Amino acid sequence: MKKKAAAGLALLLLVSSVAAGCGEQPKTNTNPAPGSNTGEKKPEAKAFTVSLRHTQVRDDAKLRLKLLEDVAKKMEANVPGLKVELEGVEDKVNRFEKLPAEMAAGTPPKIFDLFGGTDTQKYVKANRLLDLTPILSELGLKDKFFNLDEFMVDGKVYGLPTAGFVEGVFYNKKIFKELGVEVPKTWDEFLAVSEKAKAKQITPLALASADGWVINMMMNTLWVRTAGADSVAGFLSGSKKWTDPDVLDAFKRYETLVKKGYFQEGNLGLKYAEQQNKFRIGEAAMLFDGSWANSAVVDPEKSKIPNDVGFFNFPGVGGKGDGLINGSYSNGYGFSAALNDSELKAVKEFIKLMYSEEMQKRQLKESGFLPAMKLSDLSGVNPIVGEILNAANAKQFPAFDSVVQAKVREALEAGMQELLGGKSTAEKATEKVQKAQDDANKDTKK
Repeated sequence: MKKKAAAGLALLLLVSSVAAGCGEQPKTNTNPAPGSNTGEKKPEAKAFTVSLRHTQVRDDAKLRLKLLEDVAKKMEANVPGLKVELEGVEDKVNRFEKLPAEMAAGTPPKIFDLFGGTDTQKYVKANRLLDLTPILSELGLKDKFFNLDEFMVDGKVYGLPTAGFVEGVFYNKKIFKELGVEVPKTWDEFLAVSEKAKAKQITPLALASADGWVINMMMNTLWVRTAGADSVAGFLSGSKKWTDPDVLDAFKRYETLVKKGYFQEGNLGLKYAEQQNKFRIGEAAMLFDGSWANSAVVDPEKSKIPNDVGFFNFPGVGGKGDGLINGSYSNGYGFSAALNDSELKAVKEFIKLMYSEEMQKRQLKESGFLPAMKLSDLSGVNPIVGEILNAANAKQFPAFDSVVQAKVREALEAGMQELLGGKSTAEKATEKVQKAQDDANKDTKK
C-alpha cells in the first residue's frame, strides 16, 4: 500500500510540475462544458444558525471557553452557510432550570451541555435527544472513548462526555514537609494531619460552601466509604436509608471536622472559586476538589505553590467503600433530536472537531480536565496529572447527583449547609434527607 501511495504521489507531482512548466497549451475546445469554471460565481450556501449552549462562564473556565470558540470558528469555516450561536449559562441554571423547561417545551438548543445518568435517561424517554450511535460509527469514533455508559440507553448513545474526572485531596507538599507528616492512609491519620495544621495556624481544609454542591463532593465520598458504593441505588429502591447507622457514621465524621474547626473560616459566605484561591496562595494544607481544579492550583501565574501540589485519594475509614474513588465521565454534550439536514451536518462537524485528539489534549494541558478519549501522546502534560491518573486507577463510583432525584440533592445541600453553620446535627441532616428521599420515591412511582 505504501508503494502505491508513493507512486501515486509522485505521479501527481509530476503532472503538476509539467502543467506548471508548460507555456500556453493548444486550445481544443473553445466552448466550455456546462458547469465548468468560466469565472461565474457559485451560488452561495444558504445561511443557517445552530445554537450551542455551554456552561463555561466562570473565570476559571476561560481557557475551555476559548477552546469552544475555536471549535465554533472551525465549524463555520468547514460548513458553508453555518453561523454558530454560542450561549453561556451557569451550569446549575442550565441543568436544573433552563434545559428542563426547554425539553418540556420541545425547544432545546441544537447542541447543549448535558449530564449523563438520570438527565440523559429522562430526555431520551421524552424523545428529545439525537441517537449518536450511527454517527460515531460514521466518524470512526465508536471505540475511542473510555466510557460512554452514563450516556447510553438501551444500547444506544445519546451524549458524549467532554472529559473525565475524579474527586480527591490536593495537598501542599511543602506544608506537609514542614508539619512532618505523610499522605494519610487512614481516617485517624487524616485527623492528625488536620490537627497539626491547625496548631500551626494553617487552615487544614480549604472550603467554600455557599454553593451546596461543593460540600457534597467530600460528603459523597465519606458515605460511600462507610456504607459502600451501592448505597445510592439503595436510597432509590428503598432498601437503604440515609438514617442507617453506616450512612449516619459518615455524617458524624463530617460533623467532627466541623466541630474541630478544620474547615476554612467563613466558608458559608464564599463561592466555589474561593476554596481554590485559599489553597493556591499557600494558606491551606489540603483541598478536597475535582481533578479539574489541577490547572488552577499549578498555574504559575495564579498559584504561589505551582511546584508543591500533590494529589491523593481520600483515606480509608474501615468501611465497605475504602479505596474507591468518585469519578466518571458524566458531563458532556447532547444534541437535539429535531435537526434538519444542514443542522445535522453542523452537529457532525462539531463532534469531529470537539472529539479529536488535538482538542482533547489541549483541554488536558490548558484546563487540567482528564480526557474522555484515549490519547496516543501525553507529552508536555503537568506532572500533577500523573498523580491524579494514578489515583484514578482505583475502582470508580458515580457522583450521587447523577443518580438521585433533584429533591434529594436539594435537601442534602441545605442540610449540609445547616450542619456547617451549627444549626443542625448529623442526625437531623440525615432525617431531613430521608424525608425528601421518601417523597421523591413516591413521586417516581406515580
